[in-house]
Amino acid sequence: MAQRTDGRADDALRPVFFERAYLKNTYGSCLVSFGDTRVLCAVSIEEGVPNWRKSSGKGWLTAEYAMLPASTGKRTRRETNGPVGRSQEIQRLIGRSLRSVVDLNALGEITITVDCDVVQADGGTRTAAICGAWVALRDALTAWRLAGRCKGDALFGQIAAISVGMVDGRLLLDLDYHEDSRAEIDMNLVMNAHGEFVEVQGTGERATFDRARLNALLDLGLVGLEELLSLQRAALP
Repeated sequence: MAQRTDGRADDALRPVFFERAYLKNTYGSCLVSFGDTRVLCAVSIEEGVPNWRKSSGKGWLTAEYAMLPASTGKRTRRETNGPVGRSQEIQRLIGRSLRSVVDLNALGEITITVDCDVVQADGGTRTAAICGAWVALRDALTAWRLAGRCKGDALFGQIAAISVGMVDGRLLLDLDYHEDSRAEIDMNLVMNAHGEFVEVQGTGERATFDRARLNALLDLGLVGLEELLSLQRAALP
């Protein structure tokens, strides 16, 4: 059986690193690396909420996602008129995932913005962004609480995300770009620390799949998600 391009086992993650406090001008930041994929995640906190949220006493969390021009082999054009298509879908995914573990009622009327900028892309940018964003958000809300700006811990859970897929008939964990571009089935999974899925995105790119194969992909993803949750915890003080 042919080896993966980097020699990993089919159920192995790429080397994963979380570099916390990467930026000094934000409440929380993290440069996350999944192999050659690197995403810079930064959390800003501001007083006030969108108009539709005013007078509710509740906070809001939103996310923005972008690929830097030199993050890919061919220059990626900046979305100067706002995110469209893929970027918009990914930033909504990041926002939904993070809101699933944040108590917006405990925040008061503040807005948390999580910026995820892809510095280098080699597959799995959305899943790496979610993992790094959670680490940055954890640091930001801890700093906010210690500054006396929030009663209690508004972050009540942990989330991680991973990609799985089928390439040349083999089920693979954490696909790089070379594998993702050839995948017959491509899935992205987001899960909390209780083993509950926040989001399951699955597509038969070049093949259909039955329940048994879906279950096998979910089981494979679970292996990676458990390891990522552990790596996140290990990166924290």
